[in-house]
Amino acid sequence: MKQRGVTLWFTGLSGSGKTTICRNVQETLRKRHIQVELLDGDVVRQHLTKDLGFSRQDRLTNIERVAFVADLLSKHGVITLASFITPFREMQDHARRHISSFREVYVQCPVEKCIERDVKGLYKKALKGEIQNFTGITDPYEPPRNPELILRTDRESIAESSQKVVRFLEEQGFIPKQ
Repeated sequence: MKQRGVTLWFTGLSGSGKTTICRNVQETLRKRHIQVELLDGDVVRQHLTKDLGFSRQDRLTNIERVAFVADLLSKHGVITLASFITPFREMQDHARRHISSFREVYVQCPVEKCIERDVKGLYKKALKGEIQNFTGITDPYEPPRNPELILRTDRESIAESSQKVVRFLEEQGFIPKQ
């Protein structure tokens, strides 16, 4: 079976587990010799979109640029794991429209649980007013309307969520079943 490219667009609050799951899936796929790339929001902002802030327009521009790159990768047969908060439906819809092979993965986790985790200390700063436009605190998060896959990271382990993603890719015919 020839590998087909697709972008799995992981959306959810900061701290919901998007990047951790993506890294786990990436490692699993690489062990299976499957072409895979991870586009992570933090890394992309350090290298590709460091000129952008966190206003609504800058966030949309960030997603437009990433969607372009993700579509190129997918068209060349790469499984692309895109890990971006993507807080507004306008942005989610843009990615869906502009990526030819697109599947949305909603990494659902209550904000209270994300605050408990607060791996980067961002919620603490946002709650103190030190960070403006912080999704889930001072900016809204609009859950996707019709994601193809939902991961409940408040109820599932990272391993369980990651395995759901791999099974999804197998069931959709993007990678061979094992």
